[in-house]
Amino acid sequence: MADYKSELVGTHPSIQALRKLIERVAKSPARTVLIYGETGTGKGLVARMIHQASARAAREFVDINCAAIPASLLESELFGHERGAFTGAVERKLGLIEAANNGSVFLDEIRELDPPLQTKLLSLLDTQQFRRVGAVKPTTVDVRFIAATNKVLLAEVSAGKFREDLYYRLQVVALNLPALRERGDDVLRLAQYFISKYNVMYKRNITGLAPETEDIFQRYAWPGNVRELENLLERIFILEEDDLILPQHLPARILRSVNASAVARHTEGLPAVPEGSFRDATEAFQRLMLARALDSADGNLQAAATRLGLSRHALRHQMIKLGLGSA
Repeated sequence: MADYKSELVGTHPSIQALRKLIERVAKSPARTVLIYGETGTGKGLVARMIHQASARAAREFVDINCAAIPASLLESELFGHERGAFTGAVERKLGLIEAANNGSVFLDEIRELDPPLQTKLLSLLDTQQFRRVGAVKPTTVDVRFIAATNKVLLAEVSAGKFREDLYYRLQVVALNLPALRERGDDVLRLAQYFISKYNVMYKRNITGLAPETEDIFQRYAWPGNVRELENLLERIFILEEDDLILPQHLPARILRSVNASAVARHTEGLPAVPEGSFRDATEAFQRLMLARALDSADGNLQAAATRLGLSRHALRHQMIKLGLGSA
């Protein structure tokens, strides 16, 4: 059995508090748990950790993405059906909920359940019983439901898109996952964790991030959170040959975002400036990056160029262009 606990990497106080809450919820008799978090923050990982730390760990953990299965098929997938219940039902089928009896069901993107299924789920949560499609007698199950969403469910209730009674039924125990941009240096710890993981998978020996890359990682907002970070690093393992992750390996959108953020920080509160000043501020940021690289390399052009992912010739050209001397 995979040890999902080891995959929740980080030392930020929000993550330390989350680990304690997972353990407490897992060992409780709570039958419903609701996980909030932006896309990519690890809601599925936390759901598996709750299951693994619970008395249900030896039984099934069933992962259901409510947005991935068409509404017309989801009821049969969840609850199963009797033979002849509808055209094509040539034999009896057990649903995913019944398959998870005495275990856990993870309902990812719970907001995407259509209203009739929200009603059926509420009834199941209240009675621990359901009917297969086409069945007369109910089936009783003992299941813990772990639901997850990247939306504010109370707002969805106010908008008439989610049942209020189901919301309060799910909301008994709620966990909030922090965004990666709120976790400080955890982005570097996670990067090293994934580098170690992919070194084994791809038989590589990438040693880590260049100092300039670390700086970029800490400044970038990571809208896709941990999933975006992991996918980026795997892409680098596949496409790049260097043994150090350099700024040149990063997508232009990340560099543009970091440059724009730096300019915004340095110009916040200042009066409007003429057109072209954004370019000036960007060049100032580039000068800063070059100066940092040269300083960390004790003025050695080749070492500084390597840190920046540039050739020595390209670094000389940039220094002259940015007014950092004749190089």
